[in-house]
Amino acid sequence: CSFKTSSLFFIPFRSMQIPEAEGKGEILPPTIQKIIKGYNKYLRPFFDNGPVSVGMSLDIASIDTISEINMDYTATIFLRQRWTDERLCFDGNKSLSLDGRLVEMLWVPDTFIVDSKKSFLHDITVENRLIRIYPNGTVLYALRITTTVACSMDLTKYPMDKQTCTLQLESWGYNINDVMFYWTRGNDSVRGLDTLRLAQYTVEDHFTSVSEAVYETGHYPKLVFHFELKRNILYFILETYVPSILLVVLSWVSFWISQSSVPARICIGVTTVLTMTTLMMGARTSLPNANCFIKAIDVYLGICFSFIFGALLEYAVAHFCTLHRLSSKELPKIFTLAFRFKILTYLQEASLCLELKLQLMSNPVSSEPVTENPLTSKGEDFIGCSSPMSVMKRLFCIFDCFHVKNPYHIDNYARFSFPLSFIIINVFYWVYYLYF
Repeated sequence: CSFKTSSLFFIPFRSMQIPEAEGKGEILPPTIQKIIKGYNKYLRPFFDNGPVSVGMSLDIASIDTISEINMDYTATIFLRQRWTDERLCFDGNKSLSLDGRLVEMLWVPDTFIVDSKKSFLHDITVENRLIRIYPNGTVLYALRITTTVACSMDLTKYPMDKQTCTLQLESWGYNINDVMFYWTRGNDSVRGLDTLRLAQYTVEDHFTSVSEAVYETGHYPKLVFHFELKRNILYFILETYVPSILLVVLSWVSFWISQSSVPARICIGVTTVLTMTTLMMGARTSLPNANCFIKAIDVYLGICFSFIFGALLEYAVAHFCTLHRLSSKELPKIFTLAFRFKILTYLQEASLCLELKLQLMSNPVSSEPVTENPLTSKGEDFIGCSSPMSVMKRLFCIFDCFHVKNPYHIDNYARFSFPLSFIIINVFYWVYYLYF
């Protein structure tokens, strides 16, 4: 009784199991059944007659993000591949558009994106794949893919930089003896970039190339799509450059404030320094944390910070010189002209005496009296004495250069020198980074 019961359950179960090939054959039209009959999807076309040529074309639907931190970009593309399979020829004059799920029954190229970090095939509402067969055996296979591709960027001139990114397509297992890749329409094989609107970039140029990838396992076909991106600098001018320039100008306001107003000038200097530091930190949030190059925006922010900090130091120097001038009235007049003249006279006399002693020591037996006054002698006797005097004169000249007679003139010099030097540095900065 138990054996009969199990047999009754087993018979319906056997009747529900339909062979895979038989089930597909029941739902396929006669033309497709005739094509698929005897077809081996594990063998490429022209298996014994040379490589199969695969033509490719791209439509760039969107470039979603371009990340400087991760050095990559994310794009949604329509990848179309076209090749000829003599085993799929049929009679007729119309192409057959098949369901994308039937692609599992056919041979397709094993194309992959070389520098892809992550990719996925869209599957809403069904997998976004298209398969179309023409009477001469040509197969059109299209996919909708979103991929994140690595892009090596040179940020030395950021934000006035231009980046060249690539999209590389290769065959994973078939070498150049099995498969050959080519662009179907040359540079026109990639479309969609002319209508793209990116947030920070403008697509300046794009072109295609054909090459070979060389690995240890052999030479593989390779297609490369190059596109050049130019960053829009207007956003950074409004966001970073203009505020930093205004902070530098604000630091110059202290030059028109009296030196006796210590709290006002210190407040302006410290506030501008702290604000500039915050601006520098904010400008680096969208950039890689660790990099081995100095960017153009870092150079400019460093220049602005130096001018703001220099304005603060200028007041410290001016205030110190003012206090030193007031206290120097009670100190001995060390650097007066009379005292300097006395020092020079003493040095001259000491040098001449030393010269006279050397002459007497060199001529000890000479009995001729020395009638010439060494203090008034001319000629070669003063050649050896001129060196210490000239050194002291130069030292006094250097002291005079650093000696501020009127500390209130420091602000007058700063009002002219700071803006002029800032304008000159800006001219060199923009010319260098925009034209070199």
